[in-house]
Amino acid sequence: MLQDRSPFVRLFGRYLREQGLPVTNQREVIASMIFSSDDHLSVDDIDRELSSSGEKIGKATIYRTLDLLVKSKLAASHDFGEGFKRYEHRLSREPIHQHLICLNCGQVLEFQSPDLSRIEDYISSQHGFKPARHKLEIYGLCKKCLGSGIDLKPEGLACPIEDI
Repeated sequence: MLQDRSPFVRLFGRYLREQGLPVTNQREVIASMIFSSDDHLSVDDIDRELSSSGEKIGKATIYRTLDLLVKSKLAASHDFGEGFKRYEHRLSREPIHQHLICLNCGQVLEFQSPDLSRIEDYISSQHGFKPARHKLEIYGLCKKCLGSGIDLKPEGLACPIEDI
């Protein structure tokens, strides 16, 4: 597994010490995996990677470490409606970004748009509102799934007004 004790892993270690928690090799390995990935990892993704690299870390330890990373604000958790959470570090070059989520293959694409910041500022000022954070997730089909002929089936009830 990764032996890199990057500044981010050291920062996580500092957070653990400030909380009176032990800095263990298992926690550092999991943190290093999160900080070295550009993907949105699930617990199962992390477990598979750890197993394939010979690391023996239980899922309970993975869950607890991910919770600590989120509490430290060094990582974020996302629920993309798949029945489980995905995790990403918050220390990228583009910490503020939005997500496109493919409903067929589960691919998560990140994007940024200066237009969104302008819209947020405009809407907030119109309502005398001071925003603290926002989240935009767009669900649909990625280019690969569209290219392979996948189509979205309508879900839920049809609104009779739509037929007018």
